[in-house]
Amino acid sequence: MSEQLKVKTMQQFMAEGKQPEILFWVGSAGSYDDRAKKISRAFVKLLNKAHVDFAVLGTEESSTGDVAKRAGNEFLFQMQAMMNIELLNGYEIKRIVTCDPHSFNTLKNEYPSLGGNYDVVHHTQYLKELIDDGRLAISGDGYKGKRITFHDPCYLGRANSVFDAPREVLGKTSAELVEMKRHRKTALCCGAGGAQMFKEPEKGDMDINVLRTKDALETNPNIIATACPYCNTMMTDGIKAHEKEDSVTVLDVAELLANAQNL
Repeated sequence: MSEQLKVKTMQQFMAEGKQPEILFWVGSAGSYDDRAKKISRAFVKLLNKAHVDFAVLGTEESSTGDVAKRAGNEFLFQMQAMMNIELLNGYEIKRIVTCDPHSFNTLKNEYPSLGGNYDVVHHTQYLKELIDDGRLAISGDGYKGKRITFHDPCYLGRANSVFDAPREVLGKTSAELVEMKRHRKTALCCGAGGAQMFKEPEKGDMDINVLRTKDALETNPNIIATACPYCNTMMTDGIKAHEKEDSVTVLDVAELLANAQNL
């Protein structure tokens, strides 16, 4: 993370004898992928602006095991999960916020049966909460006149029925929100879920991400917004496949909000 960002680790909080309001679970993509790191930074800037006392695990954070589980390696998933649960419980973590719907789904729905019980929140839900509580004031009309279409990530929307929070947050940007034909419960996958991100697609008429981007382009958007680092990658590749990178941008909800505030 760059110099101007205020980020403390759980170890630093423990040394001070304090507990953070939330633990920000950065996730593999948000930690290592250059594009996804920008989403992590944008979210941290918003947390700093709202004066949220948050911590990260830093080098102690490991993969949630989502990819191992989706790829069929239950043994590896349980090993990774148990290691994380031991660490989180040791720190007495109560509330976790993440920008990654895959981590969100795994921590929220699959860790409890292994002894990991936490209040797990997606970053769009948390941003809505900060705005509703008056802790994060959104102003400016940098996106006025822009058309934004929101792509529902599978593990946020269809798997966990979080549809309204990202749309309500986007509504604060003064842009016009236009919906694709397939949205909310009927949204189409970006093609990266179920560990597909890490392999080449099977042969067919059209790659899933290209088809999903076609859905988005039919709304004639300036910006395709999403709320998942993997969706971001797939839709960006889709834009390139349709040769629209000069006219359409793919941005995370956190980035749109941070940009609207000139953060």
